[in-house]
Amino acid sequence: MKLRNLWLAALVWFAVGVAPAADSARPNIVIILADDLGYGDLSCYGHPTIRTPHLDRMAAEGMRFTEFYSAAEVCTPSRAALLTGRYPIRSGMCHDQFRVLRNRSLGHLPESEITLAEALKAKGYATGCIGKWHLGVWEFNPAGHPRKHGFDYYFGLPHSNDMDPSPFAPKGANKLAEQQAAWWNSPPYRNEELIERPADLSTLTQRYTDEAVKFIQANKAKPFFLYFPHTYPHTPLFASKPFSGASPRGLYGDVVEELDASVGKVLDTLRAEKLAENTFVFFTSDNGPWLIMNQQGGSAGLLREGKGSTWEGGMRVPGIAWWPGKIKPAQTQRTLACTMDLFTTSLKLTGVDVPADRPIDGLDIRPLLFGTGLVSREAYYFYRGTRLMAARVGDYKAHFMTQAAYGQPKEEVHETPLLFNLRVDPSENFNLATNHPAILSQIAQTVERHKATLTPAQSQLVEVQLQPQKK
Repeated sequence: MKLRNLWLAALVWFAVGVAPAADSARPNIVIILADDLGYGDLSCYGHPTIRTPHLDRMAAEGMRFTEFYSAAEVCTPSRAALLTGRYPIRSGMCHDQFRVLRNRSLGHLPESEITLAEALKAKGYATGCIGKWHLGVWEFNPAGHPRKHGFDYYFGLPHSNDMDPSPFAPKGANKLAEQQAAWWNSPPYRNEELIERPADLSTLTQRYTDEAVKFIQANKAKPFFLYFPHTYPHTPLFASKPFSGASPRGLYGDVVEELDASVGKVLDTLRAEKLAENTFVFFTSDNGPWLIMNQQGGSAGLLREGKGSTWEGGMRVPGIAWWPGKIKPAQTQRTLACTMDLFTTSLKLTGVDVPADRPIDGLDIRPLLFGTGLVSREAYYFYRGTRLMAARVGDYKAHFMTQAAYGQPKEEVHETPLLFNLRVDPSENFNLATNHPAILSQIAQTVERHKATLTPAQSQLVEVQLQPQKK
Protein backbone atom coordinates (compact mmCIF):
# COMPACT_ATOMS: atom_id res chain seq x y z
CA MET A 1 0.00 0.00 0.00
CA LYS A 2 1.27 3.47 -0.88
CA LEU A 3 2.43 5.70 1.96
CA ARG A 4 -0.31 8.16 0.99
CA ASN A 5 -2.99 5.50 1.43
CA LEU A 6 -1.50 4.36 4.72
CA TRP A 7 -1.56 7.93 6.01
CA LEU A 8 -5.17 8.46 4.97
CA ALA A 9 -6.20 5.08 6.40
CA ALA A 10 -4.67 6.06 9.73
CA LEU A 11 -6.68 9.27 9.73
CA VAL A 12 -9.90 7.37 9.01
CA TRP A 13 -9.17 4.90 11.83
CA PHE A 14 -8.58 7.75 14.22
CA ALA A 15 -11.75 9.51 13.15
CA VAL A 16 -13.97 6.44 13.67
CA GLY A 17 -12.03 4.55 16.33
CA VAL A 18 -11.50 7.34 18.80
CA ALA A 19 -14.21 9.54 20.23
CA PRO A 20 -13.81 12.85 18.35
CA ALA A 21 -13.56 16.16 20.11
CA ALA A 22 -16.69 18.25 20.31
CA ASP A 23 -17.50 19.93 17.04
CA SER A 24 -16.86 23.30 18.67
CA ALA A 25 -13.21 22.26 18.89
CA ARG A 26 -13.16 21.30 15.22
CA PRO A 27 -13.45 24.56 13.32
CA ASN A 28 -14.91 24.93 9.88
CA ILE A 29 -12.49 26.02 7.15
CA VAL A 30 -13.48 28.35 4.30
CA ILE A 31 -10.92 29.38 1.66
CA ILE A 32 -12.12 31.92 -0.91
CA LEU A 33 -9.88 32.32 -3.95
CA ALA A 34 -10.18 35.05 -6.56
CA ASP A 35 -8.76 34.53 -10.05
CA ASP A 36 -6.22 37.10 -11.33
CA LEU A 37 -7.07 39.64 -8.62
CA GLY A 38 -4.16 42.01 -8.14
CA TYR A 39 -2.54 43.27 -4.95
CA GLY A 40 -3.91 46.74 -5.59
CA ASP A 41 -7.49 45.84 -6.59
CA LEU A 42 -9.26 46.15 -3.23
CA SER A 43 -10.06 49.36 -1.43
CA CYS A 44 -8.50 47.98 1.76
CA TYR A 45 -5.29 47.58 -0.26
CA GLY A 46 -5.44 51.11 -1.62
CA HIS A 47 -7.55 51.07 -4.79
CA PRO A 48 -9.11 54.54 -5.14
CA THR A 49 -12.27 53.67 -7.10
CA ILE A 50 -13.13 49.97 -6.67
CA ARG A 51 -15.46 49.70 -3.67
CA THR A 52 -15.07 46.55 -1.57
CA PRO A 53 -16.94 47.23 1.68
CA HIS A 54 -17.37 43.58 2.62
CA LEU A 55 -13.71 42.69 2.21
CA ASP A 56 -12.82 45.95 3.97
CA ARG A 57 -15.03 44.87 6.87
CA MET A 58 -13.47 41.41 6.80
CA ALA A 59 -10.03 43.01 7.14
CA ALA A 60 -11.27 45.37 9.87
CA GLU A 61 -12.67 42.42 11.82
CA GLY A 62 -9.63 40.26 11.18
CA MET A 63 -6.10 40.37 9.79
CA ARG A 64 -4.79 41.87 6.57
CA PHE A 65 -1.49 40.49 5.27
CA THR A 66 0.77 42.86 3.37
CA GLU A 67 3.33 40.24 2.29
CA PHE A 68 1.19 37.31 1.28
CA TYR A 69 2.21 35.23 -1.76
CA SER A 70 0.72 32.75 -4.16
CA ALA A 71 2.93 29.76 -4.91
CA ALA A 72 2.94 30.41 -8.67
CA GLU A 73 2.22 33.20 -11.13
CA VAL A 74 -0.49 31.39 -13.12
CA CYS A 75 -3.60 29.37 -12.33
CA THR A 76 -2.97 25.61 -12.39
CA PRO A 77 0.27 25.42 -10.40
CA SER A 78 -0.97 28.00 -7.91
CA ARG A 79 -4.14 26.01 -7.13
CA ALA A 80 -2.27 22.74 -6.87
CA ALA A 81 0.11 24.28 -4.33
CA LEU A 82 -2.71 25.71 -2.22
CA LEU A 83 -4.48 22.36 -1.92
CA THR A 84 -1.33 20.29 -1.29
CA GLY A 85 0.95 22.66 0.63
CA ARG A 86 3.76 21.90 -1.83
CA TYR A 87 5.61 23.79 -4.53
CA PRO A 88 4.15 22.72 -7.89
CA ILE A 89 7.47 21.30 -9.06
CA ARG A 90 7.03 18.54 -6.46
CA SER A 91 3.65 17.45 -7.85
CA GLY A 92 4.33 17.91 -11.56
CA MET A 93 1.66 20.61 -11.85
CA CYS A 94 3.89 22.98 -13.78
CA HIS A 95 5.66 23.19 -17.10
CA ASP A 96 7.90 25.71 -18.84
CA GLN A 97 5.94 25.78 -22.09
CA PHE A 98 2.43 24.56 -21.27
CA ARG A 99 1.80 26.87 -18.39
CA VAL A 100 -1.66 25.62 -17.34
CA LEU A 101 -3.98 22.73 -18.10
CA ARG A 102 -6.10 23.37 -21.18
CA ASN A 103 -9.72 22.50 -21.85
CA ARG A 104 -8.78 19.21 -23.58
CA SER A 105 -5.83 18.25 -21.39
CA LEU A 106 -5.60 14.70 -20.06
CA GLY A 107 -3.25 15.59 -17.19
CA HIS A 108 -4.50 16.22 -13.67
CA LEU A 109 -3.44 16.57 -10.06
CA PRO A 110 -1.75 13.21 -9.34
CA GLU A 111 -3.59 10.69 -7.18
CA SER A 112 -0.44 10.44 -5.06
CA GLU A 113 -0.87 14.02 -3.83
CA ILE A 114 -2.76 14.52 -0.57
CA THR A 115 -5.15 17.44 -0.79
CA LEU A 116 -6.50 19.44 2.11
CA ALA A 117 -9.94 18.08 1.23
CA GLU A 118 -8.75 14.46 1.47
CA ALA A 119 -7.09 15.05 4.82
CA LEU A 120 -10.12 16.77 6.31
CA LYS A 121 -12.61 14.32 4.81
CA ALA A 122 -10.75 11.48 6.53
CA LYS A 123 -11.24 13.38 9.79
CA GLY A 124 -15.01 13.51 9.29
CA TYR A 125 -15.35 16.87 7.55
CA ALA A 126 -17.91 17.58 4.85
CA THR A 127 -15.96 18.91 1.89
CA GLY A 128 -17.17 21.08 -0.97
CA CYS A 129 -15.53 22.81 -3.94
CA ILE A 130 -17.56 25.51 -5.66
CA GLY A 131 -16.09 27.41 -8.58
CA LYS A 132 -13.19 27.05 -11.01
CA TRP A 133 -11.20 23.81 -10.56
CA HIS A 134 -8.41 23.90 -13.19
CA LEU A 135 -6.64 20.80 -11.89
CA GLY A 136 -8.01 18.31 -14.39
CA VAL A 137 -10.71 18.00 -17.06
CA TRP A 138 -12.87 15.02 -16.13
CA GLU A 139 -14.81 15.20 -19.39
CA PHE A 140 -11.81 13.42 -20.91
CA ASN A 141 -10.15 11.91 -17.83
CA PRO A 142 -12.36 11.09 -14.80
CA ALA A 143 -9.31 11.05 -12.52
CA GLY A 144 -9.20 14.83 -12.75
CA HIS A 145 -12.55 15.41 -11.01
CA PRO A 146 -12.58 17.20 -7.62
CA ARG A 147 -14.52 14.24 -6.16
CA LYS A 148 -11.48 12.09 -6.93
CA HIS A 149 -9.42 14.39 -4.72
CA GLY A 150 -11.41 14.52 -1.51
CA PHE A 151 -14.41 16.71 -2.25
CA ASP A 152 -17.90 15.41 -1.46
CA TYR A 153 -19.60 18.03 -3.60
CA TYR A 154 -18.64 20.09 -6.62
CA PHE A 155 -20.30 22.86 -8.62
CA GLY A 156 -18.49 24.98 -11.19
CA LEU A 157 -16.32 25.11 -14.29
CA PRO A 158 -13.47 22.65 -14.92
CA HIS A 159 -11.12 25.35 -16.23
CA SER A 160 -10.80 29.05 -17.01
CA ASN A 161 -13.72 30.82 -18.66
CA ASP A 162 -11.63 31.72 -21.73
CA MET A 163 -10.73 28.14 -22.66
CA ASP A 164 -13.86 27.10 -24.48
CA PRO A 165 -14.67 29.69 -27.15
CA SER A 166 -17.71 29.10 -29.28
CA PRO A 167 -17.51 28.74 -33.07
CA PHE A 168 -18.88 32.30 -33.27
CA ALA A 169 -15.95 33.84 -31.39
CA PRO A 170 -13.41 35.88 -33.37
CA LYS A 171 -9.81 34.77 -33.46
CA GLY A 172 -7.20 36.32 -31.20
CA ALA A 173 -7.25 38.03 -27.83
CA ASN A 174 -9.73 40.73 -28.87
CA LYS A 175 -12.59 38.42 -27.95
CA LEU A 176 -11.52 38.68 -24.29
CA ALA A 177 -12.13 42.41 -24.18
CA GLU A 178 -15.83 42.42 -25.06
CA GLN A 179 -18.81 41.26 -23.04
CA GLN A 180 -20.19 38.86 -25.66
CA ALA A 181 -21.81 35.82 -24.05
CA ALA A 182 -22.32 34.10 -27.42
CA TRP A 183 -18.55 33.83 -27.83
CA TRP A 184 -18.13 31.37 -24.94
CA ASN A 185 -19.17 27.78 -24.39
CA SER A 186 -18.21 27.21 -20.75
CA PRO A 187 -19.61 23.97 -19.24
CA PRO A 188 -20.84 24.15 -15.60
CA TYR A 189 -21.01 20.85 -13.72
CA ARG A 190 -22.74 19.69 -10.58
CA ASN A 191 -20.64 16.79 -9.40
CA GLU A 192 -20.15 14.69 -12.57
CA GLU A 193 -23.25 16.00 -14.33
CA LEU A 194 -23.04 18.62 -17.06
CA ILE A 195 -26.01 20.82 -16.20
CA GLU A 196 -25.96 23.18 -19.18
CA ARG A 197 -23.79 24.46 -21.98
CA PRO A 198 -22.96 27.24 -22.28
CA ALA A 199 -23.08 28.75 -18.81
CA ASP A 200 -24.61 32.17 -18.35
CA LEU A 201 -21.34 33.90 -17.49
CA SER A 202 -23.13 37.04 -16.30
CA THR A 203 -24.74 35.13 -13.42
CA LEU A 204 -21.77 32.90 -12.59
CA THR A 205 -20.64 34.70 -9.44
CA GLN A 206 -24.22 34.83 -8.17
CA ARG A 207 -24.73 31.12 -8.79
CA TYR A 208 -21.45 30.19 -7.13
CA THR A 209 -22.47 32.25 -4.11
CA ASP A 210 -25.89 30.64 -3.86
CA GLU A 211 -24.25 27.21 -4.01
CA ALA A 212 -21.74 28.19 -1.29
CA VAL A 213 -24.53 29.40 0.97
CA LYS A 214 -26.48 26.17 0.43
CA PHE A 215 -23.39 24.10 1.23
CA ILE A 216 -22.84 25.96 4.50
CA GLN A 217 -26.47 25.64 5.52
CA ALA A 218 -26.63 21.94 4.60
CA ASN A 219 -23.54 21.10 6.65
CA LYS A 220 -23.87 23.45 9.60
CA ALA A 221 -24.40 20.60 12.06
CA LYS A 222 -20.95 19.13 11.40
CA PRO A 223 -17.51 20.49 10.59
CA PHE A 224 -17.00 21.42 6.96
CA PHE A 225 -14.34 22.59 4.54
CA LEU A 226 -15.49 24.89 1.74
CA TYR A 227 -13.02 25.66 -1.03
CA PHE A 228 -14.53 28.54 -3.02
CA PRO A 229 -12.36 29.38 -6.07
CA HIS A 230 -14.09 32.08 -8.12
CA THR A 231 -13.82 32.34 -11.90
CA TYR A 232 -13.43 36.14 -11.87
CA PRO A 233 -11.87 38.63 -12.37
CA HIS A 234 -10.18 36.42 -14.99
CA THR A 235 -11.20 37.63 -18.44
CA PRO A 236 -13.62 37.52 -20.23
CA LEU A 237 -15.43 39.63 -17.66
CA PHE A 238 -19.16 39.45 -16.95
CA ALA A 239 -21.22 40.97 -14.17
CA SER A 240 -24.84 40.39 -13.20
CA LYS A 241 -27.44 43.13 -13.72
CA PRO A 242 -27.30 44.64 -10.19
CA PHE A 243 -23.55 45.28 -10.63
CA SER A 244 -23.28 45.97 -14.35
CA GLY A 245 -22.28 49.58 -14.90
CA ALA A 246 -22.20 50.32 -11.16
CA SER A 247 -18.46 50.81 -10.57
CA PRO A 248 -16.46 53.95 -11.43
CA ARG A 249 -13.68 51.55 -12.49
CA GLY A 250 -15.80 50.17 -15.32
CA LEU A 251 -16.47 46.52 -16.07
CA TYR A 252 -13.45 45.26 -14.13
CA GLY A 253 -14.66 47.22 -11.11
CA ASP A 254 -18.19 45.82 -11.57
CA VAL A 255 -16.81 42.29 -11.44
CA VAL A 256 -14.63 42.88 -8.37
CA GLU A 257 -17.45 44.62 -6.54
CA GLU A 258 -19.73 41.65 -7.22
CA LEU A 259 -16.97 39.36 -5.94
CA ASP A 260 -16.84 41.50 -2.81
CA ALA A 261 -20.61 41.15 -2.36
CA SER A 262 -20.21 37.37 -2.68
CA VAL A 263 -17.71 37.33 0.17
CA GLY A 264 -20.09 39.45 2.21
CA LYS A 265 -22.93 36.99 1.65
CA VAL A 266 -20.77 34.05 2.77
CA LEU A 267 -19.73 35.87 5.95
CA ASP A 268 -23.31 36.98 6.61
CA THR A 269 -24.44 33.35 6.27
CA LEU A 270 -21.85 32.24 8.81
CA ARG A 271 -23.07 34.95 11.18
CA ALA A 272 -26.74 34.10 10.65
CA GLU A 273 -26.14 30.40 11.23
CA LYS A 274 -24.11 31.21 14.38
CA LEU A 275 -21.02 29.61 12.86
CA ALA A 276 -18.76 32.66 12.67
CA GLU A 277 -16.93 32.04 15.93
CA ASN A 278 -16.12 28.49 14.86
CA THR A 279 -15.04 29.17 11.27
CA PHE A 280 -11.65 30.17 9.93
CA VAL A 281 -12.06 32.11 6.67
CA PHE A 282 -9.25 33.18 4.39
CA PHE A 283 -9.53 35.28 1.22
CA THR A 284 -6.77 35.54 -1.37
CA SER A 285 -5.96 35.35 -5.10
CA ASP A 286 -4.29 32.69 -7.24
CA ASN A 287 -1.78 35.13 -8.79
CA GLY A 288 -1.32 38.76 -9.75
CA PRO A 289 -3.32 40.79 -12.29
CA TRP A 290 -3.41 40.02 -16.01
CA LEU A 291 -1.86 43.30 -17.06
CA ILE A 292 -1.90 42.70 -20.81
CA MET A 293 -5.70 42.82 -20.64
CA ASN A 294 -5.34 46.59 -20.11
CA GLN A 295 -8.58 48.02 -18.66
CA GLN A 296 -10.02 44.50 -18.46
CA GLY A 297 -7.16 43.52 -16.16
CA GLY A 298 -6.38 44.57 -12.62
CA SER A 299 -3.67 46.40 -10.71
CA ALA A 300 -0.67 45.29 -8.69
CA GLY A 301 -0.61 48.66 -6.92
CA LEU A 302 2.92 49.74 -6.12
CA LEU A 303 4.32 46.32 -7.09
CA ARG A 304 6.23 45.56 -10.26
CA GLU A 305 4.67 43.56 -13.14
CA GLY A 306 1.80 41.05 -12.83
CA LYS A 307 0.48 37.61 -13.79
CA GLY A 308 3.06 35.34 -15.38
CA SER A 309 5.96 37.12 -13.71
CA THR A 310 7.99 36.36 -10.58
CA TRP A 311 8.39 40.04 -9.88
CA GLU A 312 6.36 40.99 -6.82
CA GLY A 313 3.26 41.96 -8.80
CA GLY A 314 2.97 38.45 -10.20
CA MET A 315 2.88 36.59 -6.89
CA ARG A 316 2.27 38.98 -3.98
CA VAL A 317 -1.52 39.04 -3.56
CA PRO A 318 -4.18 40.15 -1.07
CA GLY A 319 -4.52 37.93 1.98
CA ILE A 320 -7.25 38.45 4.59
CA ALA A 321 -7.89 36.16 7.58
CA TRP A 322 -11.14 36.25 9.59
CA TRP A 323 -12.23 34.38 12.68
CA PRO A 324 -14.29 36.38 15.19
CA GLY A 325 -13.23 35.77 18.75
CA LYS A 326 -9.98 34.08 17.69
CA ILE A 327 -8.23 36.56 15.41
CA LYS A 328 -8.07 40.03 16.93
CA PRO A 329 -9.70 42.72 14.78
CA ALA A 330 -7.92 45.38 12.76
CA GLN A 331 -4.59 43.56 12.58
CA THR A 332 -2.02 44.22 9.86
CA GLN A 333 0.43 41.36 9.46
CA ARG A 334 3.72 42.25 7.76
CA THR A 335 5.35 38.82 8.11
CA LEU A 336 5.73 36.79 4.92
CA ALA A 337 3.10 34.06 4.46
CA CYS A 338 1.75 32.16 1.47
CA THR A 339 -1.10 30.06 0.10
CA MET A 340 0.77 26.82 0.88
CA ASP A 341 0.62 27.79 4.55
CA LEU A 342 -3.17 27.43 4.41
CA PHE A 343 -2.74 23.66 3.96
CA THR A 344 -0.56 23.18 7.03
CA THR A 345 -2.36 25.74 9.16
CA SER A 346 -5.79 24.28 8.41
CA LEU A 347 -4.60 20.79 9.37
CA LYS A 348 -3.14 22.11 12.62
CA LEU A 349 -6.35 23.99 13.42
CA THR A 350 -8.41 20.83 12.95
CA GLY A 351 -6.10 18.44 14.76
CA VAL A 352 -5.07 16.51 11.65
CA ASP A 353 -1.48 15.36 11.32
CA VAL A 354 0.52 16.96 8.54
CA PRO A 355 1.74 14.27 6.09
CA ALA A 356 5.17 13.07 7.14
CA ASP A 357 5.97 10.98 4.06
CA ARG A 358 6.82 13.92 1.76
CA PRO A 359 8.22 17.46 1.91
CA ILE A 360 5.55 19.98 2.88
CA ASP A 361 6.46 23.57 2.06
CA GLY A 362 3.59 25.29 3.83
CA LEU A 363 4.18 26.43 7.42
CA ASP A 364 1.88 26.64 10.41
CA ILE A 365 1.05 30.34 10.70
CA ARG A 366 -1.21 30.09 13.74
CA PRO A 367 1.29 32.14 15.80
CA LEU A 368 0.83 35.01 13.31
CA LEU A 369 -2.95 34.68 13.24
CA PHE A 370 -3.36 34.57 17.01
CA GLY A 371 -0.50 36.88 17.97
CA THR A 372 1.35 34.25 19.97
CA GLY A 373 4.72 34.37 18.26
CA LEU A 374 6.69 34.39 15.04
CA VAL A 375 7.08 31.87 12.22
CA SER A 376 10.54 30.76 11.13
CA ARG A 377 10.80 30.47 7.33
CA GLU A 378 14.24 29.93 5.90
CA ALA A 379 13.31 31.24 2.46
CA TYR A 380 10.57 31.64 -0.10
CA TYR A 381 11.11 30.47 -3.68
CA PHE A 382 9.64 31.99 -6.83
CA TYR A 383 9.14 29.46 -9.61
CA ARG A 384 7.98 30.10 -13.14
CA GLY A 385 7.17 26.64 -14.41
CA THR A 386 10.11 24.45 -13.36
CA ARG A 387 12.61 27.31 -13.33
CA LEU A 388 13.61 28.81 -10.02
CA MET A 389 13.57 32.49 -10.94
CA ALA A 390 14.09 34.13 -7.55
CA ALA A 391 14.41 33.51 -3.84
CA ARG A 392 13.65 35.61 -0.80
CA VAL A 393 15.54 35.32 2.49
CA GLY A 394 14.37 37.74 5.15
CA ASP A 395 13.79 41.14 3.59
CA TYR A 396 16.02 40.45 0.58
CA LYS A 397 14.96 38.96 -2.73
CA ALA A 398 17.44 37.80 -5.36
CA HIS A 399 16.36 37.42 -9.00
CA PHE A 400 18.40 34.86 -10.96
CA MET A 401 16.15 35.27 -14.00
CA THR A 402 13.41 37.78 -14.74
CA GLN A 403 10.56 38.03 -17.19
CA ALA A 404 7.86 40.61 -17.65
CA ALA A 405 4.18 39.89 -17.18
CA TYR A 406 2.31 37.07 -18.93
CA GLY A 407 2.63 37.18 -22.70
CA GLN A 408 5.75 39.38 -22.70
CA PRO A 409 9.28 38.60 -24.02
CA LYS A 410 11.43 35.67 -22.89
CA GLU A 411 13.27 35.64 -19.60
CA GLU A 412 16.52 37.47 -18.95
CA VAL A 413 19.28 35.56 -17.12
CA HIS A 414 21.31 37.57 -14.62
CA GLU A 415 24.91 36.40 -14.19
CA THR A 416 25.00 38.49 -11.04
CA PRO A 417 21.54 38.19 -9.50
CA LEU A 418 19.50 41.32 -8.95
CA LEU A 419 18.96 42.06 -5.28
CA PHE A 420 16.21 44.11 -3.65
CA ASN A 421 15.31 44.94 -0.07
CA LEU A 422 11.54 44.40 -0.19
CA ARG A 423 10.89 45.96 3.17
CA VAL A 424 12.05 49.37 1.95
CA ASP A 425 11.62 48.83 -1.80
CA PRO A 426 8.57 46.65 -2.52
CA SER A 427 8.46 48.06 -6.05
CA GLU A 428 11.86 46.47 -6.79
CA ASN A 429 13.37 49.62 -8.25
CA PHE A 430 16.82 49.72 -6.63
CA ASN A 431 19.25 46.89 -7.31
CA LEU A 432 21.56 46.45 -4.29
CA ALA A 433 23.62 43.52 -5.60
CA THR A 434 26.96 45.35 -5.71
CA ASN A 435 26.50 46.54 -2.12
CA HIS A 436 25.63 43.18 -0.54
CA PRO A 437 27.68 40.28 -1.95
CA ALA A 438 27.45 38.47 1.39
CA ILE A 439 23.65 38.46 1.23
CA LEU A 440 23.75 37.08 -2.30
CA SER A 441 26.09 34.35 -1.11
CA GLN A 442 23.74 33.49 1.77
CA ILE A 443 20.77 33.27 -0.59
CA ALA A 444 22.77 31.07 -2.98
CA GLN A 445 23.56 28.64 -0.16
CA THR A 446 19.91 28.57 0.88
CA VAL A 447 18.87 27.79 -2.69
CA GLU A 448 21.29 24.86 -2.84
CA ARG A 449 19.80 23.40 0.35
CA HIS A 450 16.34 23.76 -1.16
CA LYS A 451 17.36 22.07 -4.42
CA ALA A 452 18.65 19.10 -2.42
CA THR A 453 15.09 18.46 -1.24
CA LEU A 454 13.68 18.34 -4.76
CA THR A 455 12.70 15.29 -6.73
CA PRO A 456 10.83 16.93 -9.61
CA ALA A 457 7.75 14.97 -10.62
CA GLN A 458 6.74 14.22 -14.17
CA SER A 459 4.82 17.17 -15.52
CA GLN A 460 1.07 16.79 -15.82
CA LEU A 461 0.91 19.82 -18.08
CA VAL A 462 2.84 18.37 -20.99
CA GLU A 463 0.81 18.63 -24.18
CA VAL A 464 -0.81 15.25 -23.65
CA GLN A 465 -4.28 16.18 -24.72
CA LEU A 466 -7.01 15.19 -27.08
CA GLN A 467 -6.52 16.61 -30.50
CA PRO A 468 -9.46 18.17 -32.34
CA GLN A 469 -11.13 15.74 -34.69
CA LYS A 470 -10.33 16.25 -38.37
CA LYS A 471 -13.29 17.25 -40.45
